[in-house]
Amino acid sequence: MVQRLHLVFGGELVNPSSTQFVDPSKIDIVGMFPDYASAYAAWKAAAQRTVDDAHARYFIAHIHRLRDEESPASPTEELG
Repeated sequence: MVQRLHLVFGGELVNPSSTQFVDPSKIDIVGMFPDYASAYAAWKAAAQRTVDDAHARYFIAHIHRLRDEESPASPTEELG
């Protein structure tokens, strides 16, 4: 079975209509999740905690999409 990892993260944005963080070193890493449903639940909880802050925003990154399962090794694996 293929594992589909999802990363939930967020923080304060420079502008609410952009995706640029004020201070990337202060990004809130909520966690890594094994499926979209659990990532969505974590994203929703984090977003609801910051609902009064218009500059705070959370995202779900589909980590499994960063890797090409058809190729034998990704470029970073070849470096290490």
